[in-house]
Amino acid sequence: MPRRESFPLKVLYGYVVALARKEPAEAASWVRARSGTWRHGRTPRRVPFSQPFWIGPVIRFQNVGMRYDLGPEVLRDITMSLPPGSFSYLTGPSGAGKSSLLKLLYLAHRPSRGLVTMFDQNVSTMARGDLPELRRRIGVVFQDFRLITSLSALDNVALPLRIAGTAEDEVRRHTVELLSWVGLADRLNARPATLSGGEKQRVAIARAVIARPKLLVADEPTGSVDADLGLRLMYLFEELNRIGTTIVIATHDERLIERFEHPVLRLKGGEFVDLPRERQ
Repeated sequence: MPRRESFPLKVLYGYVVALARKEPAEAASWVRARSGTWRHGRTPRRVPFSQPFWIGPVIRFQNVGMRYDLGPEVLRDITMSLPPGSFSYLTGPSGAGKSSLLKLLYLAHRPSRGLVTMFDQNVSTMARGDLPELRRRIGVVFQDFRLITSLSALDNVALPLRIAGTAEDEVRRHTVELLSWVGLADRLNARPATLSGGEKQRVAIARAVIARPKLLVADEPTGSVDADLGLRLMYLFEELNRIGTTIVIATHDERLIERFEHPVLRLKGGEFVDLPRERQ
């Protein structure tokens, strides 16, 4: 099967700057007009948004259980399958197991039992040395940002590219451009301790998307920003999804779920309580 080229950073940056100008509808139209062309061989061709990057689900859990050390199971009999390009919410009351499920999704932990397959690879039995390569396909937005305090905003965002071995001139160019597009051109050298909550959120999201991940996992990404910025972030996630990124967002915000309708995974007591609803 021919491989589809990665989505151009320039198009993503254009959408981000449009968001910064509070023009989400115009930004969405701009991206969709430019995101369908990839080059295969020498001939450009149009590719529909629904076309997957590969055959098979991005994520498949089969009867997965998880516990910490010798404690009780915090996740029990989790079975789900998320296809490429899907967008799902993960929700449930405090203590339901959302954080534990997210850790499995971004490969911070392995299941205690059951089968976890990601990108057609069995994570449950994968050698520890093979996990970093798989993690590079995943972008993570942590609820508490998890920026490295000793690094500047620029170096935090550049980290995924440097880990991937990208040439330093390319790292600098892409990182400066992306931070400029999100309105942080004057904060490139600022350390996290000097950034506001909204600025930290933008740095965290820039870090998560700069390497163009195949899977984006976001934990309460709108929880620490005002309503206006929260909506703009959701428009960004929607457009990332439309250009092929599989997205899982953990949230307690039912109004957000109602406004941006996507399938919902509901956890209670470490188990799914109902099946995801169909896309409207």
